Amino acid sequence: MHTPDPSQVVERIAQLRAAMRQHQIDALMIPSADPHLSEYLPERWQGREWASGFTGSVGTLIITPESAGVWTDARYWTQAEQQLNGTGIQLMKLTSGASVQYIDWLAANLKSGQTLAVDGAVLGLAIARLLQTALDAKDVKLRTDLDLLEQVWADRPALPDAPVYEHLPPYASKSRSGKLADLRSAMQGAGANRHLISTLDDIAYLFNLRGADVNFNPIFLAHALITPSRATIYVADGKIAPELRTALADEGVDVAPYASAAAALAGLPADTTLLVDPRRITYGTRQWIPAKVKVLEAINPTTLAKSRKSEQDAIHVRATMEQDGAALCEFFAWLEQTLANTVRVPLTEVEIDKQITAARARRPGFISPSFATIAGFGPNGAIMHYRATEARHAVIEGDGLLLIDSGGQYLGGTTDITRVVAVGSITDEHRRDFTLVLRGMIALSATRFPRGAKSPMLDAIARAPLWAEGMDFGHGTGHGVGYFLNVHEGPQSISPSAMPEPQTAMEPGMITSIEPGLYRPGRWGIRIENLVLNRAAGQTEFGEFLNFETLTLCPIDTRCILPALLRDDERQWLNDYHATVRKRLSPLLSGDALAWLKNRTETL
Repeated sequence: MHTPDPSQVVERIAQLRAAMRQHQIDALMIPSADPHLSEYLPERWQGREWASGFTGSVGTLIITPESAGVWTDARYWTQAEQQLNGTGIQLMKLTSGASVQYIDWLAANLKSGQTLAVDGAVLGLAIARLLQTALDAKDVKLRTDLDLLEQVWADRPALPDAPVYEHLPPYASKSRSGKLADLRSAMQGAGANRHLISTLDDIAYLFNLRGADVNFNPIFLAHALITPSRATIYVADGKIAPELRTALADEGVDVAPYASAAAALAGLPADTTLLVDPRRITYGTRQWIPAKVKVLEAINPTTLAKSRKSEQDAIHVRATMEQDGAALCEFFAWLEQTLANTVRVPLTEVEIDKQITAARARRPGFISPSFATIAGFGPNGAIMHYRATEARHAVIEGDGLLLIDSGGQYLGGTTDITRVVAVGSITDEHRRDFTLVLRGMIALSATRFPRGAKSPMLDAIARAPLWAEGMDFGHGTGHGVGYFLNVHEGPQSISPSAMPEPQTAMEPGMITSIEPGLYRPGRWGIRIENLVLNRAAGQTEFGEFLNFETLTLCPIDTRCILPALLRDDERQWLNDYHATVRKRLSPLLSGDALAWLKNRTETL
């Protein structure tokens, strides 16, 4: 979707206000969501971006007759300030990604008898309940039956139509039938005889199917209903080929039109006990379920199941990390040669994205990037979710730090890595910041912890070296990562904004990022990120313990380190890591890339 300029945003807000007057709406809320509560949205549901011009993946737009604001967290403040400039929309800073301060604002600013409208089809059920409680206390009406975007967005995109395909063995290590049997066992244990799934990664995982309806995530738009004997996927006509339909039917899986999910739920028999995950369905979807049906609320069993990769999955992920690391070595060798060439076309941040994607595309099993590459030089590195465009980007020249956060979707796994490299001459202040971030990454990577420890509790370990120096960063330390699925996956989250609930327990097989950072606005940004695998680390009288196996394979730029700030054990960790990287990647490389690898993995 083309990002609007400020004058277009002003006009679109005016059109929405006109529609609000027509329907007697006093405030309009547009969340960043689709009917499946996806992180990355099909263009049809990028309404907040269309109306505001703010392109961050998280944000809530609220429009009243007199004001408009976008609520977003610290990862996006600098970006939002730039993109909202001149639109009349105010940046409203959330103190954490999980904050719902906009609900407090609505409750404080709307008056008794007024009406708030939000499209119930894209309003998360858990958020809807919080919103309803806050508005009821102020005698404010909540309307969820209006989609005002449909009225004013003239060229609104249609539903995506990319085909669905199978994720096949050897990469799919467990059969569809096996996953359905596990799910039905969990349903039975919960006392449910039906289960509704609306989250797209859960559906893709359960049925060993993949698609391309959403940028960067290999998923497709669908709902799914599972009964004790059969399952139904509600998906747009034409997306599943006849031969795949037949194969699914033979395994007890039916295919029905996407739009028929509402009628199917409305027609559930009276003796149904339906399991739903209140955090993973929308208010609109919940409204499809008739009052006669008993509803059980609990986390989707598939959300827990897919977070725990099998040993066979882990084998494929390790091989994928080797291919991804080899691609990165080729890229970084090219980068250093290009920067050293004094007679050349200026190198831009946009070119970084093109070259790193091209390097991955030459590797077996590559499907697509796993998110939009972040390549930020100097001050742009301090914008946590910066994305260079043809219209606005920096030239990489002179002296400074270049931050590159990128990843790939492969048949055998999903990657996500951040590295910061020196360009020209850097200062000891650069190196001090870099070394403190590295110490935080090493501290958590080397941690041993009880099985079942709540993942948010681990966050402080990565921050401790920074806190000791009076520093911090405004995002979580780690997120779960899917297996050829979403690059951001729950239920684990190493973050201060996540609640240490039972579902956040760390279990063997989970893949999580470790990515502390440090950002100096207008100067530079540093983030160092590896993916790690939870694995068994022995039994003591206090129970079973886990530790992390580092999966990511790519050198860390030792030119950016102040060795005097590293303890002996931290230096040993880094040298051991680089020895592993060299050993595993060398067989996949030759020429300049191999020479670069050997140079960048020398003992510190």
